[in-house]
Amino acid sequence: MWRPDGWDVRVRVGVLTPHGDVGPESEFRAMAPPDVGVHAARVPFGAMRRGGAMDSTIPLAPVRAFAEPPYVDEAAAQLATAPVAAIGYAFTSSAYVIGADAEAAMLARLAGRAHGLPVVATCASTVEALHAVGATRICLVDPPWFDTALNDLGRAYYEAAGFDVRFSAPCDLPSGQALIRPDELHDWVAGHVPEEAEAVVVGGNGFRAVGMVETLENTLGRPVLTANQVLLWAVLRAAGSDTAAITGYGRLFTTAAPPPAGTGGRAS
Repeated sequence: MWRPDGWDVRVRVGVLTPHGDVGPESEFRAMAPPDVGVHAARVPFGAMRRGGAMDSTIPLAPVRAFAEPPYVDEAAAQLATAPVAAIGYAFTSSAYVIGADAEAAMLARLAGRAHGLPVVATCASTVEALHAVGATRICLVDPPWFDTALNDLGRAYYEAAGFDVRFSAPCDLPSGQALIRPDELHDWVAGHVPEEAEAVVVGGNGFRAVGMVETLENTLGRPVLTANQVLLWAVLRAAGSDTAAITGYGRLFTTAAPPPAGTGGRAS
């Protein structure tokens, strides 16, 4: 008699996303079961224009600024007033630019503004996910709008975390979020993964990628970790919620891993 209306959910999670980017919300909602609520707060990003338009490559200054006060802090504080149990920071490239230590400091700062809610970030969560799947040798693929300098910073981020990066490059596909097609991304990545790489990391929360994860894992026979896939896995874990019900988007969701230390949740 009554249609589902989105109110009766098991857990609600928040997402901090660039103001013109629909990628994180789109991919979260595609992967999340019906009993997971997804709620986004938009943060100004200086490299993004109306309609989500960007230049063919993004400059580093606005990437760094995205992680700094006041805008992302204010968005976290506002989002935390909603009944969400944890918040995900859906932005890959700022971690590349500021490094892991500054990323950790940013997360602590945002958690303080979020009234103590756990806040997780894409790159730090990818490190946890790589440990969970037991991979040390990786292939890193970034969006075409990441230039070589930004991709090199991504390589350095994962190398500093102890990983052996066997291949690292921006994907040679058309530079535009709406131009990415899952089949083309699958074929490009499959053609560039070294045999010795134990896992593939696909960076960029605005990079359309989760739709090809399962097929690429079947093609390569190894784990594939994409930005929004990893972030959803991490934010649900931070909220104290099981991820095993998520199927079709990679083996990560059914990989046994200890709960993240020092996290808690708030009932939705």
